[in-house]
Amino acid sequence: MTFLDMLGDAARHHGSMLCVGLDPEPAKFPARYKGDANKIYDFCAAIVDATADLVIAFKPQIAYFAAHRAEGQLERLMEHMRRVAPRVPIILDAKRGDIGSTAEQYAIEAFERYGADAVTLSPFMGFDSVAPYLKYEGKGAFLLCRTSNPGGDDLQAQRLSSVEGQPLLYEHVARLAQGPWNLNGQLGLVVGATYPAEIAKVRELAPTLPLLIPGVGAQGGDAAATVKAGLRDNGPIIVNSSRAILYASSGVDFADAARREALRTRDTLQAARA
Repeated sequence: MTFLDMLGDAARHHGSMLCVGLDPEPAKFPARYKGDANKIYDFCAAIVDATADLVIAFKPQIAYFAAHRAEGQLERLMEHMRRVAPRVPIILDAKRGDIGSTAEQYAIEAFERYGADAVTLSPFMGFDSVAPYLKYEGKGAFLLCRTSNPGGDDLQAQRLSSVEGQPLLYEHVARLAQGPWNLNGQLGLVVGATYPAEIAKVRELAPTLPLLIPGVGAQGGDAAATVKAGLRDNGPIIVNSSRAILYASSGVDFADAARREALRTRDTLQAARA
């Protein structure tokens, strides 16, 4: 089953556009785990178990594991997610971007070591830095396009005078991903929920690509505006929320609270669709 097949399957079975981002920060863990990096797996597995039937995808952020020497815990977590939620695709949020020979190694890391179904990438170094990931049949790759951070304007909102029509950089990335770079239908784009007008522009330029949309929840992105701007019948969206769900409670009920917040967010997104 390809990444896109899994995405559609999870969307249908779970009635969801919600992706839960797994960004474990031990300092924010509930009391019994607080400050203990050895409990990263336990914390994240509890969140997964509580939300697996509500999501379209899970998105572990690799830096939150690597910073605590917890790559082994990430491997265990990936196995756990595949076991308890086999219908739910896993997007490894790594934002890799390097020359082809190095990209080959990062692709091995994402798809062979961790067994991810998709990975996030920076397209700044061009197509040869993306191509090694596309050799993995059925896997997905999400290119950073219009990100939710304020500093994204520094490059993404600059006009390219040497390209016909003088598009903004993020618009050019969207066109490349929809067109010549998308050799096997494996590409998607990352577009921040804090910029709904830009989501709509990206959707216009890339009508069929899946859009990974972070920024709903703690970052303040509007769920209804996000759905209106990005969702199309043949253009799926994956709306990520991390902190608002992970840290919905600091008590022993943290997993139950995470489920309630995930359910609320999922239903808000579905209501916006209607």
